[in-house]
Amino acid sequence: MTDAIAAIQTAHVSLRAASELLVRGARGPHDRSDFLLVRVLTSDGAEGYGEVSATPIWSGEDGTSADHFIHTALGPALIGQPLTPVGALEDLMDKVLQGNPFTKAGVSIALWDAFARTLDVPLAVALGGPYRTEVPIKLSLSGNDEELERAYGAAVAAGFGAFKVKVGLDLVTDLHRVRRARELAGDAFLGTDANGGWTRAEAIRAVPELKASGITFLEQPLEPRDVRGANEVRQLGLPVIADESVFDVHDLLAVVEAQAADVASLYVGKSAGPGRAVRMGQLAAAHGIDVLIGSNGELGIGAAAQLQVAAALPRLSAYPSDIIGAHYYTEDVLAKPLDSDGRHVRLTGGPGLGVTLRDDLLREFR
Repeated sequence: MTDAIAAIQTAHVSLRAASELLVRGARGPHDRSDFLLVRVLTSDGAEGYGEVSATPIWSGEDGTSADHFIHTALGPALIGQPLTPVGALEDLMDKVLQGNPFTKAGVSIALWDAFARTLDVPLAVALGGPYRTEVPIKLSLSGNDEELERAYGAAVAAGFGAFKVKVGLDLVTDLHRVRRARELAGDAFLGTDANGGWTRAEAIRAVPELKASGITFLEQPLEPRDVRGANEVRQLGLPVIADESVFDVHDLLAVVEAQAADVASLYVGKSAGPGRAVRMGQLAAAHGIDVLIGSNGELGIGAAAQLQVAAALPRLSAYPSDIIGAHYYTEDVLAKPLDSDGRHVRLTGGPGLGVTLRDDLLREFR
């Protein structure tokens, strides 16, 4: 008999960000994560784990909404279905729940984890890789003056050597923050992320000063729908990364058509699951756009999924990705943190996601 989905369980988890690394962006501060962990159990005894990494101010989803939809819509549709092909289960979730990609991603991660564990291979292998076993990473810097200095000091102490500065709040203070970050970082890799907070005029005014400060890229300079404006900014000679502009395949193709980005920032959450994130990466590569793995402040399970997807992508940007779950919070949900030294994060070689939750969290699933 084909292995079938027998149960889907959830557990709420809330972690505080390390105060010195707190991200303050155009969409507000990210000082804590109230996320939802997901466990899938199969009829043959396999299990897989996922994470709904959602924050309402950014995605419109959170642990509460995810828990509701998993138990009232996704679970009833999935339980009893064969575990494979997982892609068909991702399609099934679309038929019973509109939108909510981060919620679907939490379930999808668990399904893919269970599937890879039945094969006794890392998830990256089940997704077609790995093309690499380690991924370069960077950390966001934000705040002004002393806050920025504390953030930089903490980042360096954690081993980081590549950074992006949060801008998009107020142009004058944004540019002051960038200049101070460059003074602190010396010749280290440094990009900027506006989170869609600038107008076209502000972004156009900012680019010459960003270039003068040796900034490597500008991430999401304008609001997500303004892909024509992003093309205009891109013509000024500073590479543009599309983040909030790219949730699904249709978004990606709109960015491609408008020539609005040099790089696309992919999330497992935005893509609604690991399989779809890899397919979007393949589509981007076919159109000559590199991708990197962006962050919604994922916890340990989400960060492990980010790493497995990054390893499975045939083409990954030389710009460092944002797989920071092992560093951003005051504690970890994993029994053993991801192998990350602040410069790179590495695959462990274990089956599925290659990680294990803490025992106390395993007892919380209902």
